[in-house]
Amino acid sequence: MQERIATRPRETLHDRLPEMRQSIRKQTVKDLIADKLSSLIASGVLAVGDELPGERELSAILSVSRETIRGAIQTLAGRGLVDVAHGSRTRVAHVDLGSLQNGLTNASTINRYDIESVHGARLLVERNVVAAAAERIDAEALRALEESLAAQATMLGDPVQFLIADREFHVTIYRAAGNRLLADFVIDLYTYLMEFRRQAMARPGAIEKSFADHKAIVAALHARDVAAVVAAFDRHIDRIYATTRSILEPAARGEKRPGLQKPARRAAQPEESL
Repeated sequence: MQERIATRPRETLHDRLPEMRQSIRKQTVKDLIADKLSSLIASGVLAVGDELPGERELSAILSVSRETIRGAIQTLAGRGLVDVAHGSRTRVAHVDLGSLQNGLTNASTINRYDIESVHGARLLVERNVVAAAAERIDAEALRALEESLAAQATMLGDPVQFLIADREFHVTIYRAAGNRLLADFVIDLYTYLMEFRRQAMARPGAIEKSFADHKAIVAALHARDVAAVVAAFDRHIDRIYATTRSILEPAARGEKRPGLQKPARRAAQPEESL
């Protein structure tokens, strides 16, 4: 008689759930905001040496309390990403940003591609992502976009602050599509040659045109008009392509480019220092 070999019951995913839950670190709002700020640095929206906006401005852009912003800044300081000095604005530290991931990869990887390839990829992928967002976006995301527009309206004279709000605006829409992988991929494409985007945004009228695009996008999302959302994004992406290329081509010829123009700095207020 053949001896039966004792076998151990096969472990299922359900059996492992308690262990998996314990291994997942619950992120606080402070941690999430610290990650958002880190992404702004990784993407090039905030460059090495840049002053971060004050607590009030960041609170409006990211829709969280000033206390949360303060805690997130301290987290970044602990990571060595920002320098915090008493009595002055916090600055992005002189650190190696190559290891910082943005969406699926880092900005330097995306920047290796030519502008035509990236523009074509954005049109192909982003159209589908925003079309899905038009169908799936919920009231909370729409409310966040309206709050973003209200914040952007106060930043028409500050290219860096506007770009911070711009990135948060785009990410909110990409996430609303419900596909995390595609959203992360489009976020990577969004960061393409951010150094040149920063310069383009400093040109007269550039912020106002981008803000008008944003208002048209939100109106179409409220109406859940897929065709209108895609058309509004097409105009927006084409504008980004045209302005980026207009700066990229003279740079390739070795012509001098104007630096990013920052607004006149206000007198520092103690309660806003980070």
